[in-house]
Amino acid sequence: MGSTQALFSASLISPDVAGSLPHGFTIRSLERGDYTKGFFECLQVLTWTGDVSEADFVERYDEMAEAKGTYYFAVIEYDGRIVGTGALVVEKKFIHQRGKCGHIEEISIAKEHQGKGLGLTMIKALDSIAVNLGCYKNILNCGPRNEPFYVKCGYRSSGMEMSHYFESERDEYHRG
Repeated sequence: MGSTQALFSASLISPDVAGSLPHGFTIRSLERGDYTKGFFECLQVLTWTGDVSEADFVERYDEMAEAKGTYYFAVIEYDGRIVGTGALVVEKKFIHQRGKCGHIEEISIAKEHQGKGLGLTMIKALDSIAVNLGCYKNILNCGPRNEPFYVKCGYRSSGMEMSHYFESERDEYHRG
């Protein structure tokens, strides 16, 4: 099932941002064959993923690829392994002259690579993708524990997140 088919063009990521990574690290689009490169192990630093098979991964990847202009999932790779993830989901609106708003999701850096600036680089990469796509802003939701990190990335508090869950109550790690 492995494939190097990319979810989006590498040209959407600013070359300055891509070039700012430490030696040996690369940032790129999620690829159809990334299941075997530790993608889910990296995501599990952030939250519970469930038991996702390679076929499940490929099915979701294909759904994202078919929704052209919506999903921009980026990964940071080091030594053949995925060590960072982040997604930009583009919402097309009627307001702001039919503008586009980016939603930042699933920022996760492998524990052994935290503290190297990879999270900041991922946010900058997703911001550059949003700018290149014509988004008028990016937004994200985070808990108070992560707010200082996102402030360092140039984000600011601009309201209150509200949620209405449709699944049974779970602990914080297992709740989306």
